[in-house]
Amino acid sequence: MCRSPVSPPHHESDHVSGGSVETIVYILTSGGRRIPALAKILASASPVLESIIDRPRKHRSSEKTIPILGVPCEAVEVFVRFIYSNRCSEEEMEKFGIHLLALSHVYLIPQLKARCTKALIERLTIENVVDTLQLARLCDAPDLYLKCMKLISNRFKVVEESEGWRFLQDNDPYLELEILKFIDESESRRKRTRKHLQEQSLYFQLSEAMDCLQHICTEGCTSVGPYDKEPSKNRAPCSKFSTCEGLQHSIKHFAICKKRVNGGCVRCKRMWQLFRLHSSICESPDSTCRVPLCRQFKIKEQQVKNKKEEARWELLVRKVVAAKAISSLSLPMRKREQQEQPRSLRDAMNNHVSVAC
Repeated sequence: MCRSPVSPPHHESDHVSGGSVETIVYILTSGGRRIPALAKILASASPVLESIIDRPRKHRSSEKTIPILGVPCEAVEVFVRFIYSNRCSEEEMEKFGIHLLALSHVYLIPQLKARCTKALIERLTIENVVDTLQLARLCDAPDLYLKCMKLISNRFKVVEESEGWRFLQDNDPYLELEILKFIDESESRRKRTRKHLQEQSLYFQLSEAMDCLQHICTEGCTSVGPYDKEPSKNRAPCSKFSTCEGLQHSIKHFAICKKRVNGGCVRCKRMWQLFRLHSSICESPDSTCRVPLCRQFKIKEQQVKNKKEEARWELLVRKVVAAKAISSLSLPMRKREQQEQPRSLRDAMNNHVSVAC
């Protein structure tokens, strides 16, 4: 509640200090409070107040007054105190943050506006988020607006039950539509992000499979090695053994499968695709590459006439090569991935054609 009005001092609206005359203005509040303030301090803090102060008075002897109405008297006092000291306590911000944001916007005081925005963001709740969003839109506070939108989007089921949301539906259908569009766009972005991360994970897995295939066919692993070398029984598992082990089983199956000739084995088809992918990214001369079918696939690629299929395959190859380059530059990330449970190579090969599209 505002205090009773204060009478102006006897020296009217001019105050003599150090030989110079300083103009005093009076800020009038809704409760009738008259707050004296130096005109030059108000003018230096706010271009809007400066414009009001510079307006000519009807009578030369009349005092200069500035009405600031529609907010509590105490909020106006805190507003004037901030102009003088550039400070505002947490308690004052807790009590008058919304009013101070409105005043800072109307009178163009960016320091107070930033302070209010930060304080209101820290105090956002399900109960006040809709009201705060409306204020943020009116006061052109984009950071606060975005935080409110994100909170509503993330907790929409709860916000929908609040009194603020029901009031919004009855009185501001345009803002309601704006919120619903934001939620829809946020969900679309999340879906695109998930899809992108899944695709990147697939490309990294295929890149790792290429490394393992090269490793198995060149050096050998625990149970499979080059055709001219017996695998060592005492060899310890490699650093990518979770992938290597599955590849070794697939290679063994590929070597003895009888359905492979007629193209009836799904497991052999996946192995065939891995050999083809290796040949597409292999930079070794034909005579030095130890991976089976590398040279044959390179020759076959030159004879491909299906442009659509070729374009899809080239896109997959580029993605895997890019993933291979990134993984070679981010060893810490690879170590973290090795600690996680990897997706099976079967899932990767099942999905790679659709991803390439």
